[in-house]
Amino acid sequence: MNCSELDHLELLGEIDTLVDRLQRWAHRTPVWQPAETCRALVRRLAQRAGALRVRLEAPLVVATLGGTGTGKSALVNALLGAETVEVGRQRPTTVRPTLICRPELTPEMLGIDPQSVEVVHRDLPVLADVVLIDCPDPDTTEDASQDSVARGDQGNLARLRALLPHCDVLLVTTTQQKYRSARVADELAQAAAGARLVFVQTHADVDEDVRNDWREVLDRQYTTGRIFLVDSPAALADAQEGLQPRGDFAALVDFLTRQLAGTAAARIRRANFLDLVDETLARCRRRIDEAIAPVRKAQSAVDEQRTQLASRLAGQMRGELLASRRSWENRLLGQVAGRWGLSPFSLVLRAYQGLGGLLTSTLLWRARTPAQMALWGAVGGARLWKRRRQQQDADRGADRAVAGCWDQAELRSAAMVLGGYVAEAGLDRRAAQWETVSAEAERAGAGFVESVSAELESLVDRLARRHTGWFTRWCYELLLAAMLGLLLYRLGRNFFYDSWLAERPVDVFGLDFYLSAGFWLLLWCLLLIWAFSGRLRRGLRREIDQLAEGWKNTATATGLFRRLEGDCRRIERFRQDLDRLRQQVDRLRRQLTPSDEVLGHRR
Repeated sequence: MNCSELDHLELLGEIDTLVDRLQRWAHRTPVWQPAETCRALVRRLAQRAGALRVRLEAPLVVATLGGTGTGKSALVNALLGAETVEVGRQRPTTVRPTLICRPELTPEMLGIDPQSVEVVHRDLPVLADVVLIDCPDPDTTEDASQDSVARGDQGNLARLRALLPHCDVLLVTTTQQKYRSARVADELAQAAAGARLVFVQTHADVDEDVRNDWREVLDRQYTTGRIFLVDSPAALADAQEGLQPRGDFAALVDFLTRQLAGTAAARIRRANFLDLVDETLARCRRRIDEAIAPVRKAQSAVDEQRTQLASRLAGQMRGELLASRRSWENRLLGQVAGRWGLSPFSLVLRAYQGLGGLLTSTLLWRARTPAQMALWGAVGGARLWKRRRQQQDADRGADRAVAGCWDQAELRSAAMVLGGYVAEAGLDRRAAQWETVSAEAERAGAGFVESVSAELESLVDRLARRHTGWFTRWCYELLLAAMLGLLLYRLGRNFFYDSWLAERPVDVFGLDFYLSAGFWLLLWCLLLIWAFSGRLRRGLRREIDQLAEGWKNTATATGLFRRLEGDCRRIERFRQDLDRLRQQVDRLRRQLTPSDEVLGHRR
């Protein structure tokens, strides 16, 4: 396998890899009109890559591009050394472009429709590695005549635009009068993305040298390379007399016959394709940038609606938790008592929690008839049912908060607001429809309830650990033990010392003392319970306020407007992927496109 074959395979591999990257990016197109336009552009580019593969081993297609009367046909005749194409100030509009090539070549081998060109076969040295095309004028005001339209012919501009995508190198001709032509500049801008450029000033025999001025005009958009100054009629006359080319015309002939031979064709076609890819991606970026602002407004609107709903949800949830805080306090007291085991104060807390059940049980023991037992049983059952219902209400507080926040009217209002942004941004309207928003709200509410339940369980466990530390525990245990010790000391002194051993014995305390002691002991226990439960209540309220503040963010409503947010994020990722793809193409262009002193290209 020789180097030429390796270069050929390398070029095929580079083209295939780049086209594969482009197609993968296009397949991730979001439902958005600018993105769909980008996908269509990439599809056209892939077709262009297919045509490039067909033409890889064909000679380079060199075409002329210039205004009317700039000497395109005269330049072609001079390069061929014979009057092959008609020369005139204006080309008849019904005349097709002229393709001049070796006898064994056909337009099909170049990917060109044979009906769109007039083919001239010549066996000349200059045509060894190139094919010349004499193109129509882009700046003529002529249109196709009625007869030509009836035969299917088109105007000059249409014929030119259909032919330029098949050209590898453009000989851009101008004169002193035409080098600032806006029409020619527009056509050059469209064609330059997929072709190398050779700039030639003609009419050197009659015009002043305007190459420096022309270079200043071109430098804003193009790398010009060398600009040739030629006298085509004189060059043709020299060729007809058998004389060697002279001056810039000799350099131009040398460039076409020697420097474009061999591997130059693959190098130029690779560079042209990379330029075309870069221009296509640049247009895609411009389209996306022109339409991205409404998409970002839609994303901001999603965040705003979520923030409003999350703020209301936090307030609603806080109210529900505070309304049912007694149930949470009882649960917290139960956890504290369970952590403390069977200490005196924990027994007091357990008695306080089960005071209602204890009272019911005591009354049940005093029942004497079946009717009394049934009555107290109903009272106890009602009390248990009420406690269970309170606990269930506390557990369902999150559900009620969500239901109260995301009501039908508010969700419909949010859907209408977002629908306006969706229409302005050109996004999928189904993402803001009421059915979609309602389903997302239901799923988001279920997820929020689940997360809130876990947070509340964690809250109770955290408060229980905080209020069961050894310092807190021993403070309350010692205070209760001090009261119990005082009472026991008073009873023991009265029974053992005052009634037996004292010089003047006194009577043992009667029922009045025990009632009074029990009253003060109960009052002391209630005071300790009030102080401890107040501390728990303040801590619980503070934790609930902190949770409510944490819920006032868009993360609380995660899942709401998920589809619309996903569309916006996919567009942003699509744009970011485009930027990365452009960076890859730019890196390939720098690596695979060598500098050239003659060939120009679009910046």
